[in-house]
Amino acid sequence: MESVGEWPEPVLCVQSLSESGNLVIPNQYIKPPSERPSVCLTDTNIPVIDMTGLISLRQETMKQVFEACREWGFMQLVNHGVKTELLDGAREIWQEFFHAPMEVKKKYANSPKTYEGFGSRLGVEKGAILDWNDYYFLNYHANCQTKWPDYPPYLRKPDDQRGV
Repeated sequence: MESVGEWPEPVLCVQSLSESGNLVIPNQYIKPPSERPSVCLTDTNIPVIDMTGLISLRQETMKQVFEACREWGFMQLVNHGVKTELLDGAREIWQEFFHAPMEVKKKYANSPKTYEGFGSRLGVEKGAILDWNDYYFLNYHANCQTKWPDYPPYLRKPDDQRGV
């Protein structure tokens, strides 16, 4: 199994864990019952925010975004104006990146200093319970240290044949 980054303990990529053939989930991924979700998401309404209100109802829309971030940590945005083709193309490109060999992804491994780049762990507390995921954290502000991948090659070219 592959480990990435400079962390206080080895960080194993979830992809490597899942491909290992081991049918036992490592203890660091098992949350205590008190920290597990108590409601089924099918019974819960994820916040849906209509972005057409951003112009005429800016204050109300921003309040909805703030509340969704505070209460849920995420939301679904509708009527945002981003073309479906662009979203589909971005999803396809990132799927290709995440299906790449581990040697490719390790070139973009993140660190606890920024979390930017490819990783499998947030937080530096030794022995922490981890989420079962690999991710690529990007930041868009001027001082960011984000490592934009060169793979797949067209990730950096928005005018390629895929239309992304």
